[in-house]
Amino acid sequence: MAILKHIASKNANYGSAIDYLKYQHDEFHLVPVLDESGNMLLREEFYLDGLNCHPETFDLECELLNQQYHKNNTYDEIKSHHYIISHDPRDNADHDLTGERAQAIGLEYAKANFPGHQALVCTHTDGNNGTGNIHTHIIINSLRKSDIEPQTYTERPIDCKAGYGHSVHQVRSAPCG
Repeated sequence: MAILKHIASKNANYGSAIDYLKYQHDEFHLVPVLDESGNMLLREEFYLDGLNCHPETFDLECELLNQQYHKNNTYDEIKSHHYIISHDPRDNADHDLTGERAQAIGLEYAKANFPGHQALVCTHTDGNNGTGNIHTHIIINSLRKSDIEPQTYTERPIDCKAGYGHSVHQVRSAPCG
């Protein structure tokens, strides 16, 4: 069974999200792991995709959208939302869960719940502190990039319009593996 966790971020540095997803981090000190030359080390296995953006330029694309709509300019505004779909380590054997399958589940979930948003979807297979649990990070810009058709979970007309913020109460529960 998967667990869904949400973190709202006021950090304006969208590039730090890309770094966290791609590079190894010391989870206790929350800093990147460096090699002997001071370079960040890539994670051994990860799957990274972008929705409504290229994953390598997510940071720049989010900043440009924020500028276009004159939003996310102040410290107190939520700049992004970080969702984590964390699978039980037993799902690997009991349900043939792999990194590729978890990534596909995460992409499907992001497309269904965050239409019109710029999003990074990244699956890690290393687990927290070596637990081995496969988990998928979904990081979205708080602003919607494009208009969408009304969904079953949208409550107000602005919930479908470009340039308006993401509403956390509209997110459905975690998908199954």
